[in-house]
Amino acid sequence: MRFGKSATWWGPPRKFDPHFEERRISWLELFYDLVYVIAISRITHHLAMHMSLEGFLQYACLFFLIFWGWLNGSLYYDIHGGEGLRSRLMTLWQVMIIAALAVTIDQPSATAYVNTTIVFMIMQLYITYLWWSVGFYDRSHRSYNRPYTILFLIALALMALSLFVPRPWVKLIAIIVIICNYTPPFISQRLLRKSSLDLSLTSSMAERLGLFTIIVFGEVVLGVVNGISKVNTLNFSTWLNFALAVSIVFALWWIFFALTSNRNARTGFVNATLLELLCIPTLMALGLIAVRFSFLFDPGSDHSLNIIFGCAIAAFLVGISLMMGLLEYADIFRPIKKQARFSLLVTALVLVAWSFIDTGLYTLYYLLVVLGILLAEIIYLTSLYYNLITTEGKMEDTIGSG
Repeated sequence: MRFGKSATWWGPPRKFDPHFEERRISWLELFYDLVYVIAISRITHHLAMHMSLEGFLQYACLFFLIFWGWLNGSLYYDIHGGEGLRSRLMTLWQVMIIAALAVTIDQPSATAYVNTTIVFMIMQLYITYLWWSVGFYDRSHRSYNRPYTILFLIALALMALSLFVPRPWVKLIAIIVIICNYTPPFISQRLLRKSSLDLSLTSSMAERLGLFTIIVFGEVVLGVVNGISKVNTLNFSTWLNFALAVSIVFALWWIFFALTSNRNARTGFVNATLLELLCIPTLMALGLIAVRFSFLFDPGSDHSLNIIFGCAIAAFLVGISLMMGLLEYADIFRPIKKQARFSLLVTALVLVAWSFIDTGLYTLYYLLVVLGILLAEIIYLTSLYYNLITTEGKMEDTIGSG
């Protein structure tokens, strides 16, 4: 379909091209990410207020769908976005939808599910339109976006059905909805391969994933603040606990970005998709850490919450180790890559073992032990790096002198 000059101001979607040019993240994308700060904060707070298996399953379902909305909106802008009015309005509408979702999260249980589901249905319809509209403007792309349209519409119908079925069926429907929403890229990839095309994760999308991770890290810091705010007396011991908790968050940030920042995903659709999917459990683990911090400074807190805390940190470290297998590293780092990944797994096991031991330690000493374990990991990773740099330097000097 051709559009005249009068349609230029509207800015139709950019045509699909598997060979993306390097680009910087736009201010529009950063504004788009901002609303997800609120959404993640609301579902994390909801989990903190309903800390149970049922509450966690609700949190997981909400996280999967929110991340799906963010990922599809981000990928659409990365592949088809432009500077026209259309891209800006599309972003505005999704911002409104996610903001409305945040409003519905903590409503009374009698109305929360219905209102939240209706907002998700609006988001589902919006995302479906995004991918369908690409084929409307670009006929050559219709075969690739058809799986998105069909499966997303099935998910929309299932969401509507969940409003009328008994509650036990809702969990099954939620699982099928998530499967329908995450399946289309795999089908489209098979169609792309038939055309000798492949789709890799762009450097800009890799950066966006890092920014989304920062959003969740912000929630962990907020968890520390919320937990300390519940303490009646802000004495020296309380502030020391605060400093240790923030230091733990910083140590986790250090490990994550030291090993994953400025790294592109390995080429190929499978590597890109696995990296995106790995972000979900890894960032959910961060959310659990934030929830535990909200109650960590309560003297009467249950030891079982320490088990959740230790296992959540361990899951986060395991997620980093798995991500490293999907990222590209310079040849110089390959000798230490396996050692670094293995050390993360060992540290995760240590944290799990420690979390199951009910030592009866005060919060201060408990935090010191956790921080000590993470600092040991950081020192080991740093020593690997500098030993490698020193060895490489000596080799270069030897070659130069020869």
